[in-house]
Amino acid sequence: MAEIINLRQARKQKARAEKEARADENRIAFGRTKAEKNLTKAQQDLAQSRLDQHKRDDSEKP
Repeated sequence: MAEIINLRQARKQKARAEKEARADENRIAFGRTKAEKNLTKAQQDLAQSRLDQHKRDDSEKP
């Protein structure tokens, strides 16, 4: 026989799980020290700079 499920409780439980997952993501994104944020920013800037250095300059076409 199938188990009886209260849909209201199931919806609330699912909403709680989604809210907790979102909170975990926010903890990772915003729960960092200033030094960690600066290090990440410097790494991103360096990667962008290296990418820009490899771009071709097509403005010198005849």
